[in-house]
Amino acid sequence: MSEEVTPPPAPPQKSHTVRNVIIVFVVIALAATGLWFTRKTTAPAGGKGGPGGDRKVPVLVDTVVQRDQPIVLEGLGTVTPLATVQVKSQVDGRLQSVLFKEGALVKKGELLAQIDPRTFQIQAAQAAATLARDEAQLKNAELLLERNEKLKEQNLVSQQAVDDARTAVDGLKGTRGMDQASADNAKLQLEYSRIVSPIDGVAGLRQVDQGNLVRASDATGLVVLAQLDPISVVFTLPQDELDRLQRAMAGGNLQVEAWARDGRSLLGTGELTVIDNQVNATTGTVKLRAQFANPTRALWPNQFVKARLTVDQKKNALVIAAAAIQRGPQGTFVYLADNGTAKLQQVDVDLIEGSFAVISSGLKAGDKVITDGQSQLKPGSPIEPRTAGPVAEAKE
Repeated sequence: MSEEVTPPPAPPQKSHTVRNVIIVFVVIALAATGLWFTRKTTAPAGGKGGPGGDRKVPVLVDTVVQRDQPIVLEGLGTVTPLATVQVKSQVDGRLQSVLFKEGALVKKGELLAQIDPRTFQIQAAQAAATLARDEAQLKNAELLLERNEKLKEQNLVSQQAVDDARTAVDGLKGTRGMDQASADNAKLQLEYSRIVSPIDGVAGLRQVDQGNLVRASDATGLVVLAQLDPISVVFTLPQDELDRLQRAMAGGNLQVEAWARDGRSLLGTGELTVIDNQVNATTGTVKLRAQFANPTRALWPNQFVKARLTVDQKKNALVIAAAAIQRGPQGTFVYLADNGTAKLQQVDVDLIEGSFAVISSGLKAGDKVITDGQSQLKPGSPIEPRTAGPVAEAKE
């Protein structure tokens, strides 16, 4: 019986291991060389950048200006007609004619539509006839009373006859009063058959065509009129501005500008008329209404606009672009462009409104402040200034 012989294990392959070690060392060496080259050729802002010396940081520079600066609050608003009227019939009848044009300007009292008046003319004539009959009866009763009173003085009739005549007169006076009311009502119904404009405004789309039967209970009405000149803008501002608004409004009329939603075109200039009597608890805002002359109809109902309300004016204020303001552990500061280098200057900011800031101390008119590129600066950094234009030319 033969025994199976197990062959001895193969010896480790040293040549493969050595090759892998060599590859690892080569990769490490290449990485170290790349890191050294990167650190050698990259210099931080304001540091040594090679044989040319310190690298200059490109920055934008504005000039501090001194001027009377208006303080403007801006809010999103909606154009709203001063009056919107849904014209409806006050009587039932067939619409005989429609006299207005859609989109046309109509005047107060102008005839818009006519309901068939014949029924109301007949009712008015009947009421007038009844009134005339009762007036004739009353006149006769008054003559009878007067005659009986004279006869009573001669003791030719009894007191009862006088009292009966007086009672008849009083009753006919009541009847005449009711008939007068009926006649007035009939005239009013006849007048209501003529539908006239209650305001000066612009007619909307016609809701009912000529020939249809209209009723006073109809929900749609005939047309909607909107007063477009003058017109109003309702806008909101944060409740934190309420105290300033009330003080400014107490001082006189406040100017409001209505701008297109993109802020590029001025649509109209008006005056603030009212501050709402309550704050919206959900949004923390208060509503305001301003009134505008609108002869060209640049403002249109339900149009969104930007409302800019001037609430105050700072006299001889030092004004810079708000982008120049920086904040640090020591408070607010700006970088000045000083003989080709950046100089840190602490400032006190009075207020920031939109794209500008009013400075109370730390700067003077004519100083050059850096408005862009500050993130790469430190005090003494060399700079390459480019002028962005004085803040006076910037949009507020």
